[in-house]
Amino acid sequence: MKPILATTLANLSERELAARLAECDTNALEVLMRRYNQSLYRAARSILKNEEEAEEAVQDAYLKAYGAISNFRGNSKLSTWLTRIVINEALARQRKQQRRTAIIPIDSDAGVYSTITEGATMSDAASANPEQDAQRIEVRRLIERNIDKLPDAFRCVFVLRALEEMTVEETASCLDIPEATVRSRYFRARGLMREAIVREIDLNHEDAFSFAGARCDRIVAGVLARLAEHASSKPTAS
Repeated sequence: MKPILATTLANLSERELAARLAECDTNALEVLMRRYNQSLYRAARSILKNEEEAEEAVQDAYLKAYGAISNFRGNSKLSTWLTRIVINEALARQRKQQRRTAIIPIDSDAGVYSTITEGATMSDAASANPEQDAQRIEVRRLIERNIDKLPDAFRCVFVLRALEEMTVEETASCLDIPEATVRSRYFRARGLMREAIVREIDLNHEDAFSFAGARCDRIVAGVLARLAEHASSKPTAS
């Protein structure tokens, strides 16, 4: 896509994008995907708990949305309509997984488990401070681990409300559940997350400010180097 065209399309409203998609404009589809990739991936990942499955679900959802864009009437936000499609796709995949699980032995090594992506982007961007990067990744993994441990009914609600900052109304529409159910599940999910994270921190607080590894090596090497330097600078006895 040419830069000028990309900039022009990126500024289109949801309704304008939908109109271009109805005309089979693949450039508009690319803009749509880049605009909603993260939110749709998160929705799918919250159900499937698997990166590869979630990515495939999002791709299938885009193809279905592209083919059915004429059904979009604008009664809800385009993002909400897309989220409903990807959730239905993820749920269908989940049902298939459950059927396969009933057939595959428990000790089988089939299946891949991995963590969801970070809040701001879908990849870990390197920075000039590796130590801060490591801390940020560890905090992310702590949150991700405990999101994955949430019961199925709570997990998707938590992701849509907390990570995607959807309103109660939008979340209810995406999941096709009452608004009161969204509120109660989100309240319970937040409580479970808080308890789990506090418990995990309590179990690991002794590791805070650990000197194992590179930090310990740097301090030892620095002290020994300074001692050697000091010894070499002493005048020798005559």
